Amino acid sequence: MPRLPREKSEDSIYHVMVRSIDELRLFREIEDKLMYFSLIKKYQKKYQFKIYAYCLMDSHGHLMLDCNGADVSRIMHGINFSYAIYYNKKYERRGHLFMDRFKSKIVDKEEYLIILSAYIHNNPKDIKDYAGKVEQYEFSSLKDYIYKTDRFDVLDLSFLTSIMSLNNKNNMKNYIELVKRTENEDDELDIEFEKIENEYRSCRKILPRNYKPTEVVNFIAKYLELDKDKIHIKYKQKYTKLRAISCFFMSCYCNISQKTICDYIGNISQTRVSALSNIGMELAFNEKELLEKFFQAA
Repeated sequence: MPRLPREKSEDSIYHVMVRSIDELRLFREIEDKLMYFSLIKKYQKKYQFKIYAYCLMDSHGHLMLDCNGADVSRIMHGINFSYAIYYNKKYERRGHLFMDRFKSKIVDKEEYLIILSAYIHNNPKDIKDYAGKVEQYEFSSLKDYIYKTDRFDVLDLSFLTSIMSLNNKNNMKNYIELVKRTENEDDELDIEFEKIENEYRSCRKILPRNYKPTEVVNFIAKYLELDKDKIHIKYKQKYTKLRAISCFFMSCYCNISQKTICDYIGNISQTRVSALSNIGMELAFNEKELLEKFFQAA
């Protein structure tokens, strides 16, 4: 029976769950979870998505992921494919690591957003050492919300904090109680959070990803004061910066595949596009004026 197409929308927030095959421990050591966080961080920089909640268990993980205009499949494929390479090399194994494709569900209501975050944060409840004290679990973002930290440098605290006014101590206390009694992501929300006067309310602004490759290349060439047609020239260091930043921008802001970028540039492999994109990402973020001018021009 063919798989049903994934429900997707580039402006959506998702509940993403990843699970290993055959009850295999997806994260055997603390180092493995740290690696997964480092890959989330890497691909956040590449695709500029947001994480609002997370919990990594030994055999599976949960993410509340805001695509911010990007493609959720491209994001998760990058993270999971990279982790599988790391895992198989470390533990000297071959074959698939993750169960089928990752599971995802669109978060379409504020009430579901709150309940889902509570469900994700309550995942460690069945671990003996964390029964009744899930807020102490190291690899859940609940601890970050309580102490206003971002230990793994991947979490956006402002969105959920704003929705539930978690800067209010009573609201935070009520939220922790909600977490500890939420057994399923489809449970009903049975409390109201006190809205604080002048509390900052986050307005989601979705990053535009509908630029055309020609627009991207023309802008970057003008910014670098180079001939845009030189993007097709190989092996000349002078134009590597143009090619690299263009590859990154096309991947991130045009939302197109590496193959499409190959076709646009011509005479270049997908492996080289990936390498150039990583170089371009570092170059672009080291030149903040470039990004600022790009969005101003848009």
